[in-house]
Amino acid sequence: MIDHITIAVSDLEKSKLFYERTLAPLGYHLSFGKEGVFWAFDVGEGSLFEIQQTDSKPPLTHLHVAFRVKSKVEVEAFYSAALEAGAADNGVPGPRPEYTPNYYACFVLDPDGYNIEAMLNEPSTHP
Repeated sequence: MIDHITIAVSDLEKSKLFYERTLAPLGYHLSFGKEGVFWAFDVGEGSLFEIQQTDSKPPLTHLHVAFRVKSKVEVEAFYSAALEAGAADNGVPGPRPEYTPNYYACFVLDPDGYNIEAMLNEPSTHP
């Protein structure tokens, strides 16, 4: 289990608002932080997803983060919330059989161009 992941962002306030809106459909919420320095989001089971202000200019280091969700509905809600919060589409919700037969996911690019995914990988209940 990962305790926390911290990513550098170029505009902390913009990214805070983006992730508050994007993570809400998954039941994740802002937990704590320090204005102008960092924010931590509780992503369940004692894990944190953190954003930290950087003075570096985009493009920042390539990064991909995938949030495991419980249903296709959550994948779709995450995708919609992310687009409404200003994300760029990087892959609409749908099956990804090239990964595994049961993989269902969407991909968006956050305000710094990071590839953020919501995914589900559960065996089919059909024979």
